[in-house]
Amino acid sequence: MSTQNLLIIGQGDIGLPVTNKLAEEGSSVTGLARNEREHYDLNSNAKFMQADALTLSAAQLQEFTHIAIIVTPDEYSTSGYHDSYLAINQHLAEFADKLTNLARVVFISSTGVYGQDSGEWIDADTVPVSPEREASKVILQAEQVLQQGFGDKAVIIRPSGIYGRARLMRLRKAKEKQKEPVAAQHWSNRIMDRDLVNIIINILTIEAPKPLYIATDYAPVTTHELGVWLSEQIGETPPTIDHSKTAVTGKRLHSNIPLAWLDYPDWQAGYRDILSYQE
Repeated sequence: MSTQNLLIIGQGDIGLPVTNKLAEEGSSVTGLARNEREHYDLNSNAKFMQADALTLSAAQLQEFTHIAIIVTPDEYSTSGYHDSYLAINQHLAEFADKLTNLARVVFISSTGVYGQDSGEWIDADTVPVSPEREASKVILQAEQVLQQGFGDKAVIIRPSGIYGRARLMRLRKAKEKQKEPVAAQHWSNRIMDRDLVNIIINILTIEAPKPLYIATDYAPVTTHELGVWLSEQIGETPPTIDHSKTAVTGKRLHSNIPLAWLDYPDWQAGYRDILSYQE
């Protein structure tokens, strides 16, 4: 492959580490964000573009061979998703035919686009994809806009629940003295944030990526099993079962991420890392 010139749109909790790691590895990479560079702990080898993605022109993007869209909405509402994911992808797709150097555009979506909620197994071939939440419908629309505009240059990554050393919701719940009873059979899925960074970099830079990745680890787990395990690790009372919730809910995601890309292939590995980091 000819020399890659990468643009990472969004310098948040995932976009910034992606930019920095690419820069550390010697890639030609530019991070794009709305605030000034000083607001971001950006690697000195990375270039920076201060801009709103919705104002970008074809001329500004012409030199890039690979683009990743790693954004979050200003507010977690249907309109917030519409004004970020969908609006950015619509804007870029408008001049897809003018970006003659572009080989790949990667969009970080969400497994929220799968509306299944009865413990079903989901994989990359699962159809139809039928979101329940209005915001998830907007995210799916954003995927489709990009695929329609860029064809086989578009790659979609759907991460499951992102967790990590600074994403500690489940650990906080395990530390609660008075725990709410939890459903016995609610399935959940997760991906360590540092693994997601590695996944995005691999998908951006490998020769021939798949069109769709479900970025999740190899071990779906019920929230009850996870809560019991975490509570035991820290010497707290485990959560009890809410016997009023008898239905199997949630979904089980089948990862299509190569195992070699994951430092944390299951939730135990991830939470052991988090617990050791906490000590």
